[in-house]
Amino acid sequence: QVQLVESGGGLVQAGDSLRLSCAASGRTFSSYAMGWFRQAPGKEREFVAAISWNGGSTYYSNSVKGRFTISRDNAKNTVYLQMNSLKPEDTAVYYCAADLGLGPPGELDSYDYWGQGTQVTVSS
Repeated sequence: QVQLVESGGGLVQAGDSLRLSCAASGRTFSSYAMGWFRQAPGKEREFVAAISWNGGSTYYSNSVKGRFTISRDNAKNTVYLQMNSLKPEDTAVYYCAADLGLGPPGELDSYDYWGQGTQVTVSS
């Protein structure tokens, strides 16, 4: 079992930055990959970013590449999503997820455990 708790969401203006955190507990954090997804009202949940177990590989959706950075601190059992140059279209609930099975990082079905989500709202 893995428990995930996101934090750091909020209301910001376009162009601002936010850093999301996801604290994990349960299984050994350094043994699995992590991902961030988001879901806007009326839309399907979509991939944002992912990171391998040791941080050596990262993956991004085209819509956030160059603006968002995923990182992890295995000593703190935490994964981060640094979001810069935020746009109104980044408004969504952001979820972190744990992939225990090394599936394709951009696929929802690869992930076994999910957090409850944190709201990010970007005003224009």
